[in-house]
Amino acid sequence: QVQLVESGGGLVQPGESLRLSCAASGSIFSINDMDWYRQAPGKRRELVGAITNDGSTNYADSVKGRFTISRDNAKNTVYLQMNNLKPEDTAVYYCNGILRERGSTRYSSYWGQGTQVTVSS
Repeated sequence: QVQLVESGGGLVQPGESLRLSCAASGSIFSINDMDWYRQAPGKRRELVGAITNDGSTNYADSVKGRFTISRDNAKNTVYLQMNNLKPEDTAVYYCNGILRERGSTRYSSYWGQGTQVTVSS
């Protein structure tokens, strides 16, 4: 069974930084894309950014220049460095991984449980 576990959320003031981590564990054969999403109260879940297995990234316009996604393939872990945080970044942040389990012939989507990020003065 595969699990994705996020960590690193918390309460920060505007302008501060946070680094989120998402570690995938279990019977994993390979991982393709790993993505970060967020969902604010009363809003739909939105894509924050994504990273392919060769390190190519893309970001939502609202976070470009402030957020950076990276990954450590040896650790099956993806990171989201968030700088210059704004109150509108407040949301639950979710990790999503497109991965293939051992013994399977296809890739499937897996989600973490989410971690709360609150930006407030």
